[in-house]
Formats: sequence, structure tokens, C-alpha cells
Amino acid sequence: MSEQVPVLRIGHVLLVSIQTDLDDHAVLQLQDDLAAAVVDSGAHGVVIDITAVEIVDSFVGRMLSTIASISRLLDAQTVVVGMRPAVAITLVELGLSLGGVRTALTLDKGLQVLEQARRHAVGESATTPWAESGDEGAASDIAAGQ
Repeated sequence: MSEQVPVLRIGHVLLVSIQTDLDDHAVLQLQDDLAAAVVDSGAHGVVIDITAVEIVDSFVGRMLSTIASISRLLDAQTVVVGMRPAVAITLVELGLSLGGVRTALTLDKGLQVLEQARRHAVGESATTPWAESGDEGAASDIAAGQ
């Protein structure tokens, strides 16, 4: 019987700390639990801490990538933190570069990556003419083709 991995909320970020090597069932359960938690919480970021993980196989590697893709589709960025060198080497040897998955060495750096991504996203929306305060007429000018 596999153990359920807790998903903790810290502000607008969900934290998953994997403390043991996961079997296939636990990884699938984590995928489902995390997707539901992203939707329920409206989180903008997910941190998956794999500091305690010593061994990964191709299934677990693919599932990290899949979890990040699911989170991205649900409007949350994912950062995997605490990857050991042996895990990184194994993933590369298995041909799993985890494309699209951001990584950071520590939890603190992972949270910084998510905060920078959030600020960047907010900055982009603030540069649209109709989002700037005091420029309410810009949206109607754009809509009128002016």
C-alpha cells in the first residue's frame, strides 16, 4: 500500500515534499491530488521538493514532467527543487530532460523563481493600454480602431 503525499498551501504556492521513493500508484495519486489542489486553491505556483528522493525511474521522471504540464494548463508554474546529482544524471541517461520543468537547487530559490514569474506575468498585463490606471479611454479607442 502506498503512502499519500501531502500537498501544503503557502500563500499562492502549493508545496509537495516527497520524502520517500514513490511507487507508480503514489505518483498517479499525487498527480490527481495536485491537479485538484491547484484548481481548488487557485495557486499560481507549485514547488515539488525531491531532496529526499535518491532514485528515479523513467515512470517517475515522466510523471514529474506530466505534473508540470498539467499545472501549467491550470495556470500554475511548477518548479522542482532539491534534485540530487545522481537523480539528474539518471534522468539524462534515461533521455528525460524534463523539458518545460523549471528547477532550482533549494526551496528558497524555487520560491524566488515562482515570485519572479508572477511579477513578470503581472508586469505584462499592466502594460496593456486598458490595464493602466487613469487611461480608461484607451480600451474604447482600441475597440473603435483608433
